[in-house]
Amino acid sequence: MAEPVYVFDAYGTLFNVHAAIGKHREACGPQADLLSDLWRTKQLEYTWTLTLAGQYQDFWTLTGRALDYALARYPSVDKAIKPKLLEAYFALDAFPDAAPTLQALKERGSRTGILSNGSPNMLTAAVNGAGLNRLLDQVLSVDPIRIYKPRPEVYALATKAFGIAAGDVVFVSSNRWDVMGAAAFGFRGVWINRAAMPDEYPDHAPRHVIENLGALLTVAA
Repeated sequence: MAEPVYVFDAYGTLFNVHAAIGKHREACGPQADLLSDLWRTKQLEYTWTLTLAGQYQDFWTLTGRALDYALARYPSVDKAIKPKLLEAYFALDAFPDAAPTLQALKERGSRTGILSNGSPNMLTAAVNGAGLNRLLDQVLSVDPIRIYKPRPEVYALATKAFGIAAGDVVFVSSNRWDVMGAAAFGFRGVWINRAAMPDEYPDHAPRHVIENLGALLTVAA
């Protein structure tokens, strides 16, 4: 049986979405974690609400708008930090196990890719900055179709790019709602549950629930 194609979500899965705040934690002050959580929450919320409304703005634009909202919600954080936070977010740090996991999959003969809400320039900066470009066969953004996850049209970008059926894709994400969308499309979903969160979407269960990317190498595809 041929090795499946491994397709990864980017933000929160390969790249640490809280790394930007982490680099400027002292400047952000005691509400740094709350700011980071709300920034991420609003970033995702805007993708869902715009898609439901039949509208689109690229992910970088929404990232900036979400940060504006978070800074307004926590006014103790100096708004002058915004450019530095955006600069850090543009090329987020990868999780330490991202490159070793991708390397091991490549050595096994698997093809690998990213399927992300991120805009192309964001993904290029993050992938190149983390040195992952040599470990990925495809880096796919929703930008060409102007629709966000979890719409099925997004997951179809991967099957088209790799020329395979949905059942031949192992889709890996730290976002349970993303795994739900992928499973509904027919992918073999793997949920990276780093924070030990309770499960959701029982009708679209993942094949596996694991604690980190490295554990992907120990479970059956």
